[in-house]
Amino acid sequence: MPALPRVAKRNARAAGNAGEDVMALEPISHPVAGPAAFVRDLSAENAVNALVAFAFAITGPVAIVFAVAARGGLSEAQIASWIFGAFFINGLLSIAFSAAYRQPLAFFWTIPGTVLVGPALAHASFNEVVGAFLVTGLLMLMLGLTGVVRRVMDAVPLPIVMGMVAGVFLPFGLDWVKAFESDLAIALPMTATFLVISALPGLARRLPPLIVAMVVGLVAIALTRTGALPSISSGAVLAAPTLVVPQFNPATLIELVVPLAITVLVVQNGQGIAVLRTVGHAPPVNAIATACGLWSIFAGRDKRTHYTAGILLGLLALVFGLFSPFFTTLLLATPKAFIATLAGLAMLRVLQSAFATAFQGTFGIGALVAFLVTVSGMAIAGIGAPFWGLVFGTLVSRVLEHGDFAARAAEKN
Repeated sequence: MPALPRVAKRNARAAGNAGEDVMALEPISHPVAGPAAFVRDLSAENAVNALVAFAFAITGPVAIVFAVAARGGLSEAQIASWIFGAFFINGLLSIAFSAAYRQPLAFFWTIPGTVLVGPALAHASFNEVVGAFLVTGLLMLMLGLTGVVRRVMDAVPLPIVMGMVAGVFLPFGLDWVKAFESDLAIALPMTATFLVISALPGLARRLPPLIVAMVVGLVAIALTRTGALPSISSGAVLAAPTLVVPQFNPATLIELVVPLAITVLVVQNGQGIAVLRTVGHAPPVNAIATACGLWSIFAGRDKRTHYTAGILLGLLALVFGLFSPFFTTLLLATPKAFIATLAGLAMLRVLQSAFATAFQGTFGIGALVAFLVTVSGMAIAGIGAPFWGLVFGTLVSRVLEHGDFAARAAEKN
């Protein structure tokens, strides 16, 4: 990549320190890692980290996708195509960015964004939701290229965003609880296993609780429901992506575009960037935002070698994406309680974090209003509750919590 002009470099440094806008993407400062470098730098620790991350991605988050898809009435082919895009295409992006920036930059999907789709599918077609995704991708691409990502991230206070997110997540926690009533033989052993392993940190580091809970659930299904799990020959195995023609409904665009962009940039990317900075990396914020936008349109100890975990995770995602029809058939054949329990257990910490961020500090009234409006499920002018949760939460906070806004502005200055 050619060197940035001196002014752009100065602006980039200022943006990293003071949150100012920039007009350039972060440069690639190291030679792009090729296959030889990847093999040389891949350690057992990095490989294990990649495997653990992959194992988590194919369990709880996938269960959430299936739960949302089921609520939206999507077909098996549409779900398989969704899983293919989420893993295969994002796997390619993860490999490219990890190799280029030599950092573990894994691209998958935002869980809050996925959950936001559920209420929208209740009154909008899948084609209209896809259209909203495309517009969201264009918006994030523009924000990344112009370097105003940080300004957007500050537009709505994080507690208010997380109040909306908590409201969107709550039904998944409730579905997990209801699974005990509908299918105790599956929900109870899965939950008990998850809690026991989670209570033993040493064991949990070697055996991810969610993975073991999934295995226990599958065993419970096999023991209680003969023939419930399909064989590998019962349907398609390799991916055959379905082309969805986007439709652009103004109400759906208003409902989804802004909340989706905020959840990607603030909730998902913000958390990942914070983790990378904690271990000494300098993640390319603008480049990440740009890649998220562009790709949405298509849909260890030594930090110098951490990038290998990102590449390996991307490679594993490619394989999973290729075989998405088989995994889709497998999961759709399981009882609803299995998906509900797996998704609910995956949501526990995320839901806890959302509530903690929303209600433990400033902007508490705005966060509460955002939560209540989102949980209500109300729609105004055909626009769903999550959007109005952000709107009303911010307005109420502006009226009642202007001191919090003033204090935040003073901290930045």
